[in-house]
Amino acid sequence: MGILEKTDRIDSSVIARFADAKNLAPTPLPSQAQQRLKALVARLRQVTDDLIVQKQRRASLLDNTEMRESIDEVITLLKRQSRKLEGEIASMIDDDPLWAKLAETWREVKGVAGRTVARRHAELPEIGILSNKAIAKLTGLAPIANDSGQRKGKRPTRGGREGVRSILFLVAATAARYDKSLADFRDRLVAAGKEKMVIRIALARKLLVRLNAKARDARTAYANAT
Repeated sequence: MGILEKTDRIDSSVIARFADAKNLAPTPLPSQAQQRLKALVARLRQVTDDLIVQKQRRASLLDNTEMRESIDEVITLLKRQSRKLEGEIASMIDDDPLWAKLAETWREVKGVAGRTVARRHAELPEIGILSNKAIAKLTGLAPIANDSGQRKGKRPTRGGREGVRSILFLVAATAARYDKSLADFRDRLVAAGKEKMVIRIALARKLLVRLNAKARDARTAYANAT
């Protein structure tokens, strides 16, 4: 563009021209409901992590009854908070017609439980709106090209939303126990000698694409019904 100078005015002008050339639109701010759901899910994850730590501490105190009783009080409190948070999250999803429709659709996949649905709503609201390629890149499950001239570099995955990706790894492994197509896909990769991490990523991406397609259909059905 022939600009060597750097000022705030120049920066904003160049960014605006780039956005115009790429036909970009600003991302809408999340609704209050979306923000609350995300906060509830994040807090539930914190409580769950704390509960695991307390149980581990209790297990290490085999001969200390006094300390075990103290930890039991904390565990009881954390369990009560966990149940309360789970109830509030479930109510939010059930009370929103679109969220409820998406949840019903996702639960058709064996291995996708309530917490997985909640995290999907909270941390990946774009699901069912973006293309399969875009949603895979957003979660860090898309291979990124690294070629130059005749060189064909290794295409790693990077970036994306770590929380969503980690839960997809777990859910995909569970879903493959019940879904023959996922199991066959995993077995073909194993037979081809692929690395374990490559298999985990590919399996998670395949499940994500399936969930994205289901979400797209659910959104379309909801829009037509309303």
